[in-house]
Amino acid sequence: MSLFPGRTRDTVPAVEEIVPANRVIWLNGELVPWAQATVHVLSHSLQRGSLVFDYMAVHETPRGSAIFRLDRHVQRMLRSCELMGLPIALDEAELSSAIVQAVRANPGGSSVKASAYFASLEVDVVPVDTRVSVAIAVYDPKTDLGERLQQARPQARPQARPQALPRAERRPLRLWLEKQAHQRRDDIVSPHAKVSANYASSMTAKARAQKLGFDEILLVDENDHVAEGPTTNVFVVDRDGVLLTPPETRVLRGVTRESIIELARIGGTEVREQSIEPAELMAASEVFLTGTTAGVLAVESVDGESIGSACPGPLSQKLAEILSQVESGNDSRFDHWLTYVGKED
Repeated sequence: MSLFPGRTRDTVPAVEEIVPANRVIWLNGELVPWAQATVHVLSHSLQRGSLVFDYMAVHETPRGSAIFRLDRHVQRMLRSCELMGLPIALDEAELSSAIVQAVRANPGGSSVKASAYFASLEVDVVPVDTRVSVAIAVYDPKTDLGERLQQARPQARPQARPQALPRAERRPLRLWLEKQAHQRRDDIVSPHAKVSANYASSMTAKARAQKLGFDEILLVDENDHVAEGPTTNVFVVDRDGVLLTPPETRVLRGVTRESIIELARIGGTEVREQSIEPAELMAASEVFLTGTTAGVLAVESVDGESIGSACPGPLSQKLAEILSQVESGNDSRFDHWLTYVGKED
């Protein structure tokens, strides 16, 4: 019987639960079915936004599946736990081993999301039960989350992911430079902490921008300097061909960001980490975003104003191709960036 006469179940559409076939979650040392990896609605992680996570990619290579820069991702996750006061029991080696185990248990999975959180029911903002749960999900967004992915990323071209080949090309982005919501502030929550609460303001800002027809947003810091996207770092190529990116101290320490800086310098491109004014962004010859999902993603316009004379520009296109070769195991110079999962001995 309804507690609200006159209202039916159809008033609020039901949320369709997605349960991928044959997927398991690594949860506190055990592999459990996807549908059983749950947390109570009153848990601290949900009510206070204290969940720490990291996201990494699995790529197909000539030597089999490999996780890209696993060590950097694990180090960043452990640092996020430290910054947020989550006493995670796993060390770097143990967490890395757990991620590899989860990847092996989920063949065909291309995305890894590892989470650390207080699962306990808490009243205060400071939890009494400080045991930290760890969950590791491995899945393929295209096959496992299908319909929801198409709604969330309409710019992605529906191409099958080729084995041991570069990323499928995606069309350049139309960016909105956010003027209302500022990027996370160090005196509130460190920008280096990959914690769920840090994404609330960018969630609403991006929703506003999408309603206006933009694909993505860029946030500015409290000094109105260009900072980063909600899940990406930003690079600017100035008119002299110098590659600029905001200082590491002001943004999330993106693993792809770090990789692009190293690859660009090896290739002879001058890279500077410095504050970027919005006017410099608009005057750039190229702008692109980087991230685990994005790779290197060219920007065609900001606030409706075209960037440069061609998109993607030559440097962003070159770096995208190099990164893709590295990720797919086709550049032996960077084989140490890949953790091959294979079969357990």
